[in-house]
Amino acid sequence: MKGVFIDASDALGDVYRKVRRPTDPPVALYEEDHVLPNTLPRLLDGADFVIDDHSPMPTETMRRCRGLKHIIFLGTGARSYMNPDELASIGIQVHIIKGYGDTTVAEHTIALMWAAARGLARMDRGMRQGQWLRTEGMELTGKTIGLIGFGGIGREVARIAAGSGMRVLAWNRTSKTAPSVNFVPVETLLAESHVVSLHLLLTDETRGFLDATRLALLRPGAILVNTARAALVDEEAMIAALKEGRLGHAALDVFATEPLPAGHPLAALDNVTLSAHSGFRTPEASEKLIRSGLDIACRIAAEG
Repeated sequence: MKGVFIDASDALGDVYRKVRRPTDPPVALYEEDHVLPNTLPRLLDGADFVIDDHSPMPTETMRRCRGLKHIIFLGTGARSYMNPDELASIGIQVHIIKGYGDTTVAEHTIALMWAAARGLARMDRGMRQGQWLRTEGMELTGKTIGLIGFGGIGREVARIAAGSGMRVLAWNRTSKTAPSVNFVPVETLLAESHVVSLHLLLTDETRGFLDATRLALLRPGAILVNTARAALVDEEAMIAALKEGRLGHAALDVFATEPLPAGHPLAALDNVTLSAHSGFRTPEASEKLIRSGLDIACRIAAEG
């Protein structure tokens, strides 16, 4: 049993070397940031499993990867890079990793919320250009945050927000309860929340969840935070709402195209705060993530 870590950029390669154990299956490292799909059949030739951080794995390309039976995706958003159902039909199982960065992503979510509420990105940009821009911020104590999706990350955001004196609403696709959280219909959440934060998995059912119709239900001037997946939101409708001022601010860590292309409309808007898909990036979370991936590889090897 052997594997390949296909896109172990310098940082992840170092983490792999730190957390690997002598009993782990052998793994070949390709310390590249971007791997082209047409190179995968050659790079994965003879491998039983591949560890994938962010490289696309089209089904027809993976069909040509001789002997490959498992993809260990480093995170939960595998559907942004591959089609697990199609891959299963050709004998390749996709494994995802949950829970490794719940606190890390929640803290990033809260950081984006505060930055948006106080206009920090706009003031920072202005001061770097010699301007003295003083923004009128939103005091968040006593305000309402609405969480769409209530998994591990949403639960951590609720804990931090409630501890900051915010009222917490939540909507989840299945019934849940939590201390200091009021679960309500999504329409109620959108209408009452000063801040709306997305924490849904991306599936066929949740793609485009915040469309133009739902965005129109938002409280005027609301802040939208997305540290989940860009495809949960209709990007064109969101940009239109930002330009019209119906949506007060968008604080985004995820984008339809990554890296964000030069000249993208989001980068030209003052009421947008951007971070480079880094909500999960802390040493603590990275070590948990890579170790969890290797634990899956160990289980695969044990099962034969």
